[in-house]
Amino acid sequence: MSPVRKRSATPARARSAAANGGPARRAASGKLRGWTPASLMDEAEIARRTSYAPYSKFRVGAALLTSDGRIFHGCNVENASLGLTICAERNAAWKAVSEGVRDFLAVAVTAGEGGGASPCGACRQVLHEFSPDTIVVWRDDRGNVVSRSLGKLLDRPFSMVRNQSRA
Repeated sequence: MSPVRKRSATPARARSAAANGGPARRAASGKLRGWTPASLMDEAEIARRTSYAPYSKFRVGAALLTSDGRIFHGCNVENASLGLTICAERNAAWKAVSEGVRDFLAVAVTAGEGGGASPCGACRQVLHEFSPDTIVVWRDDRGNVVSRSLGKLLDRPFSMVRNQSRA
């Protein structure tokens, strides 16, 4: 299975986005470059199938939509040394970055129909590093698909910007 899925975009759409100063962002209809929160969640479910969670049994999948229309799948991968475990969202982000893609539009995260799984703080910080305006999609405890801007989930991200007034 390919680590990346791409939904075909028409050349006219691509030209239109370029003419407007860059890749298309969220449309007024709430769609993300032809994707909906529900369809992005379906992609996260695909990613969840390859999760390796023998210790926690908490299988998580993520689907990261990039500005060029690609979807990068990620799943959680546990290790007996639990500190070496990686979350699904960071797994997807590292895949994208390793392919030279750093502009994310949205990420969907799932732990299955009945499991709520919004991104942990570390994953929120990693996503913010590359695209602070990312839309985050997950299921709440009742299985409803919800979405929020990353800024609402991480309102005070860590930054390495130095205070210029200090010597």
